Amino acid sequence: MKEHNVSRFSAVTDNPHDGRFNQKTGILLTNLGSPDAPTASALRVYLREFLSDPRIVEIPRIVWMIILHGIILRIRPKRSAKLYKSIWTENGSPLTHITRQQSLKLNALLKQHGYTNTEVVMAMRYGNPSIEAGLEELRDKGLTRIIVLPLYPQYSSPTTGSTFDAVANVLKKWRWVPELHFVNGYHKNTVYLESLANSISEDLEKHGMPQKMVFSYHGMPKQFLDNGDPYHCLCQQTTRLVVEKLGLDKDKVITTFQSRFGKAEWLKPYTDATLESLPGEGIKDIAIISPAFSADCLETLEELEGENREIFEEAGGEKYRYIAALNDRDDHIDAMFDVLKPML
Repeated sequence: MKEHNVSRFSAVTDNPHDGRFNQKTGILLTNLGSPDAPTASALRVYLREFLSDPRIVEIPRIVWMIILHGIILRIRPKRSAKLYKSIWTENGSPLTHITRQQSLKLNALLKQHGYTNTEVVMAMRYGNPSIEAGLEELRDKGLTRIIVLPLYPQYSSPTTGSTFDAVANVLKKWRWVPELHFVNGYHKNTVYLESLANSISEDLEKHGMPQKMVFSYHGMPKQFLDNGDPYHCLCQQTTRLVVEKLGLDKDKVITTFQSRFGKAEWLKPYTDATLESLPGEGIKDIAIISPAFSADCLETLEELEGENREIFEEAGGEKYRYIAALNDRDDHIDAMFDVLKPML
């Protein structure tokens, strides 16, 4: 479709306006994102975008930009590239590939339930395909009603809030702003909780109950919690709801937080420190799951499956198993549909 480029506002101009008042709904399924390749140059581009987001790092911009460009982007890309290379597949980034599979399955499920006037498009907050590209694809399909579903069950400012910023930054440049519905979290959705419980039950049926079940969530600076971010509380609530659904002994369950960087205090207890201490307490058989991740990615495949396993085993741990993210499980796609259904 033709774009009119003279105005500061973007619009599709080669269609009759009455034809765009249709009942078709576009669904933008988003996740965090990945570099285009497991190389230092690709990581430099990705990390520059990611770490420049003020939702991610909340320190004075001038100070942070000096640190970012003067130190971090000179050192971290090469190290991060090695980590990404360890999980890269023939389909590329696991996160991108899984999110694409989720979007295809969700699109098929919607059609199966009779929602033939819906279109699902995937996008990433950082990297490609971008949120701008995803929104423009929906607009090009003639959709003026859009639902944005960020695949973060527990709301947080650096994830869901940042996604809203990116969507708003695109739409404020459009002449015709679509009807917009934005999902800001779904950790209490019953179908999501059932899917999470199912994945744990399947593991327990196969391997038995470990001495401890560890629920590891992505961390954030404690200052974010102190400043009013609800993420910590939503994670604790997720663990409690799943434990209740499964009827687990709450004394056998631990909630921890992973993936911290920098010198500031982050949400505690830390996953790595907890895993290092457990064998000394006689806990040598654990299972670990990360409910904050809707798709397996660097933080699960490399950090939990690799780095944290080594920490536990080197400290004397004997049995360590990671329960995969929900990925494109059918019951997970059912949960996405259930979240969207009230807005369709």
